[in-house]
Amino acid sequence: MIVLNGTKQKTMNRISFLLLATLALPVAAQELSMSSQKKFTDEQINFFESKIRPQLIEHCYKCHAKEGDKVRGGLLLDTRSASLRGGDTGPAVVPGNLNESLLYEAITYEDSSLEMPPKYKLPAHVIADFKTWIEMGAPDPRTDEADNKPAEKYSSTIDVEAAREEHWAWQVPQKHPVPSTSHPEWARNEIDHFVLAKLEESGLEPNADADPRTFLRRLSFDLIGLPPTPEQTGGFVKTWATDPDKAIHSAVDFMLDSDHYGERWGRHWMDVARYAESTGKEINAAFPHAWRYRDYLVDSFNEDKPFDQFVQEQIAGDLMQFETAEQQAEQIIATGFLAIGTKGLNETNGRQFRFDVVDEQIDTASQAILGTTVACARCHDHKFDPIPMSDYYAMAGIFLSSKTYYGTASSIQNRRSSSLIEVGGDLPSAHDKSLSLAEMIELQFQHDALLKRQQDLQQQIREARSNGEEELAGRLQQQILGTVSQIGAARARLNAVDKDGNYRQLVMGMQDGDTPFDSQILIRGEVENPTDERVPRGFVQVIKTDDEQPIPDSQSGRLQLARWMTSPENPMTARVFANRTWHWLFGQGIVKTVDNFGTTGQEPTHPELLDHLAIRFIELEWSVKDLIKEIVTSRAYRMSSDYAEEKFLKDPENKLVWRANKRRLDAESMRDSILFVSGKLDSSRPNASLIAQVGESFIGRGRGITDIDSYLTQAEFNHRSVYLPIVRDLLPDSLALFDFADPSLVLGARESTIVPSQALFLMNSDFLQSSADAMGRNLFDTVNGDRGKFGYLAFYRCYSRPPTDEESRKTKAYFERFIATAKETGIDEQQARALAGSTFLQSLLSSAEFQYVN
Repeated sequence: MIVLNGTKQKTMNRISFLLLATLALPVAAQELSMSSQKKFTDEQINFFESKIRPQLIEHCYKCHAKEGDKVRGGLLLDTRSASLRGGDTGPAVVPGNLNESLLYEAITYEDSSLEMPPKYKLPAHVIADFKTWIEMGAPDPRTDEADNKPAEKYSSTIDVEAAREEHWAWQVPQKHPVPSTSHPEWARNEIDHFVLAKLEESGLEPNADADPRTFLRRLSFDLIGLPPTPEQTGGFVKTWATDPDKAIHSAVDFMLDSDHYGERWGRHWMDVARYAESTGKEINAAFPHAWRYRDYLVDSFNEDKPFDQFVQEQIAGDLMQFETAEQQAEQIIATGFLAIGTKGLNETNGRQFRFDVVDEQIDTASQAILGTTVACARCHDHKFDPIPMSDYYAMAGIFLSSKTYYGTASSIQNRRSSSLIEVGGDLPSAHDKSLSLAEMIELQFQHDALLKRQQDLQQQIREARSNGEEELAGRLQQQILGTVSQIGAARARLNAVDKDGNYRQLVMGMQDGDTPFDSQILIRGEVENPTDERVPRGFVQVIKTDDEQPIPDSQSGRLQLARWMTSPENPMTARVFANRTWHWLFGQGIVKTVDNFGTTGQEPTHPELLDHLAIRFIELEWSVKDLIKEIVTSRAYRMSSDYAEEKFLKDPENKLVWRANKRRLDAESMRDSILFVSGKLDSSRPNASLIAQVGESFIGRGRGITDIDSYLTQAEFNHRSVYLPIVRDLLPDSLALFDFADPSLVLGARESTIVPSQALFLMNSDFLQSSADAMGRNLFDTVNGDRGKFGYLAFYRCYSRPPTDEESRKTKAYFERFIATAKETGIDEQQARALAGSTFLQSLLSSAEFQYVN
């Protein structure tokens, strides 16, 4: 059974209050300010005119009316619409809800940072009248010109049906006959016939096969992100000599069965899912539970979870059937896909925040799964694709009808804190042990002491203001703000455990809201400018399937959205992922713009092949491993990367795949390979994440963790890079310098740059120097100090090949020269040998051959 971590509580501090008034505020309630005025009885109107309006005029209009001396905090109270809309900190009045009405909170003086009028408290009977007024629905006959102005209308001129026939991506993939070629014997599977036919059309021939060592190194990095061992290379070369196909199939099966496969391909999807462990933006609060989604990805790829199920779980896993508590928990964790995006936690307008979160979710889901930029239709009809605003807000209604749980603690910097979802089953924990009774008592004592300090400061502020000491009140107010943050952190620590001190199993994710509703269209995307009409929750019209399921009034529509996305009739999902797979294996997609299949994206170089792969993917029951195996066992994947001028002049970008693309290792493969060949790599999965140890706090900008690299060094973190802490705006240098994916964006294709800072890192970083030292010790121990064997094994580990005769000669000469020079400076021979080995290995690890896959 799912239990939410924490309920909405009335607190004594400004930030928690604002959260209640804005984040928890139902969108429908705020939209009341923009809709036609409710009809009130004569008695209710008389109550307002006799009890409320006179008090507003006497005590509030001076600072909160258009004709007042100065409008403070952006708040106007001289019309009904202005009162409902509120000011910089949210709505002043929420009809029927005292806890969410900032005006009532202010006049009760329960929060010293939000007291109105500021110099005196209203009489008790007046406060009671305001209470009665709000509870009866806040009847208010006041209007202004804006109230009487009709809402702007939305209309679209897009002809979706006609546009669908004009662009290849909106049409269902077709099964094309395998083309005939002049050399059918070259092919190993149907993929090759499509590739070869295109080459022959252009008068090109495919390159010869790569040599076995080069091929195995390419395959190993593509499938598991690590180089092969010398032993694996030797066995592969031996089998290749008699049966290349057998050698390849055996190596592919071995790698796909490795746990390292899930780490490699899970990291690919993390790029697409913009995985990170912090909110980014101005506040950058930690997501201490994001690691569960990371582990879900690794496990899903290792288990070869069907891709359609994989997608459905990430969109609506909480709504899917389950057999065990563990399965239910896993499916809820999968919806972390929608929860880990960037968050503007200091946004004062709760409705704006909610629409911004939904916009980020629409943008991510549509690009990652559909290769379509639906979010471009937030403010106007899509400028290039046949996606009207109504389609955007049809999807927005689905996500607005859902709740996002991301788990950031309340504080003065965080106006938009969130709880988490508690799940059952037996899950890994970020904590080795429970809290003792003494630790529980100490935490509660600290929390209560902070509350007492807050109350004392509030009383001191009141006294200071009553004495006219505004400067003192201001200083005390700064102290109370810090105390508020400490209270939020203390409460988060208490909420993380049960009454016995056992850590609760808390996860990020999504759940359906209590009352699903359709979204209004926002003119120009402005929350203050909605139309009167609402768009029924639904999907993107141009992506048509005949098996769309209607969305019941009682459901958000996420489950129906997930099923529509993964329908075999959906022209996008299988195509987009097949193209991503081709890109990750060849270095360039059949559609180069892997995240954009719209009209501004590039056309496919092999449209029939892309259709073939999409249909084949579904025929393989959405098995990612089977799709990969078909591609990497093709003759096209086997080609060498050798340069041929005549071919290059005809196809300089290698769009037709006449050779393999030379590719630089990505940041993770670079770091992992250095650790692997040095013998330092810890191939086990670490417990949770380093960010989980930070907890609900802030990162960077002088707070919490400010230097990830120093933190990793101190922690001696030698696990694979997929487990590194991914903090927005604070990445480890070993990743950031080598074109790591921006974790705030959907990024299916990384850039590849060559800049001086990369070479400087390889020359001077402690990481590379310590790895070279460790590799030297490991190699010398392995070869019992034999310098000749040292060089031979070093080349084999780093390059998957033995050294040439010239390289062996130069290696021997380097050792002799270095040791002789070192001894002249007083260094003993053993230390000189170690230094020679370390500097020699650093040069190999910094070389282009190590950094590139041919």
